[in-house]
Amino acid sequence: MIKPLHGYNFGTVIPFLLLHAGCVAVFLVPFRWSLVWLMVAIYAVRMFGITAGYHRYFSHRAYKLGRGWQFAMAFLAETSGQKGVLWWAAHHRVHHRHADHDPDIHSPLKRGFWWAHVGWVLSNEYDKYNPALIRDFGKYPELRWLDKHYMVPPVALALLLLLSGGLGALAWGFVVSTVLLFHGTFSINSAAHLWGSRRFDTPDDSRNNFVLALITLGEGWHNNHHKFMYACQQGIRWWEVDVTYYGLRILNWVGVARELRGIRRPLSESEAG
Repeated sequence: MIKPLHGYNFGTVIPFLLLHAGCVAVFLVPFRWSLVWLMVAIYAVRMFGITAGYHRYFSHRAYKLGRGWQFAMAFLAETSGQKGVLWWAAHHRVHHRHADHDPDIHSPLKRGFWWAHVGWVLSNEYDKYNPALIRDFGKYPELRWLDKHYMVPPVALALLLLLSGGLGALAWGFVVSTVLLFHGTFSINSAAHLWGSRRFDTPDDSRNNFVLALITLGEGWHNNHHKFMYACQQGIRWWEVDVTYYGLRILNWVGVARELRGIRRPLSESEAG
């Protein structure tokens, strides 16, 4: 554990900065297109862990998993390096309770773009969370262990890539894809509350953004999500690409994900498009 300096704990900041600096390693290894595709594949799989796991499952309970698959989804999500599963989900539930109002932990309207994007993650103010907010999943000892030891999954992935593919696989597959995951995920907190269209008159300033939806496998339909936050599906119109939902439909067909929650009320013609 890295000790606090003058009251500030650098335990999150140092790995965050080192990963960004480590991106220069791609210029120190021979370039191969296979490494680029490895980065894209690992980015996509881990983004699915974030969107289907951290967000739609642990934060919103939009579908059900068996206990073993629940642990696997949490482990996959934590390979992203975005702290513990209970920490992530508890803070996200706070966001939805107070979205774009004063208690919102990462509102760009109330606290500025930088704070919403990454400042709140690096701040010591939110190192902890209220266990009462995530009591439904906090009752599982394996999830509490994983939440406490949240560095285990990303380190395990990094070692696997290094041992199987060398420094090139580590640089592209882990370092670059992790940094891209950071900013792809964080863009939903920041950019998705500033730029895009609003189909629904929600009490926050959430936006639908096609580009962000592509980057985050469907999370960019953020206004849709804030209107129907319990729903597993975030893309409503046929052209609103929601890769996470497509993946969950496949997991449902094979019996892994169960009881996918849909939108409860009929949409008007203008809403459904």
